Amino acid sequence: MWKKCFTWAVVLACPVGFAHVVLLEPAALAGQSYRAALRIGHGCEGEPTTAIQVTLPAGFQGAKPMPKAGWALSIKRARLDRPYTDHGRKVEEDVGEITWTATSPEHALPDAHYDEFVLRGGLPDKAGPLWFKVMQTCSKGFNPWVEVPASGASTKGLKFPAALLDVIESSAAGHQH
Repeated sequence: MWKKCFTWAVVLACPVGFAHVVLLEPAALAGQSYRAALRIGHGCEGEPTTAIQVTLPAGFQGAKPMPKAGWALSIKRARLDRPYTDHGRKVEEDVGEITWTATSPEHALPDAHYDEFVLRGGLPDKAGPLWFKVMQTCSKGFNPWVEVPASGASTKGLKFPAALLDVIESSAAGHQH
């Protein structure tokens, strides 16, 4: 569908991509460190965004959020179904959810603007789709960007698709920060 949207005149009229929460870099190599920049393209039916809550996909390791001026950060940790080893240490609990909340109405993200909320972490060694589920809260209402297709990676037909990261197999995957 992106191929249909290659000129600015067409992009402005194209009904995909910009209405969803998307990752700035939608693909990355397995086993590598990844900087996830979640792009928020609009508010909730004209209302400003006041909070972004990201539920991290299984396999995304050691997540660290980037602070944002005017936004408070909170992190929830969760017990892992599949522990992993990091620098010789067994990790059985990891970051499962990150929330940015505007500290005042002046810091909320207006509907007419876009912004990015950034975190980083390690990718699994195995290729495949990772879905970042995002709850966008606004001064009135919310957008639950949490829908995942039953199979595959196509978000066609989903009203509120989660942000997709396509983890690509790499024969040269190794440890990076």
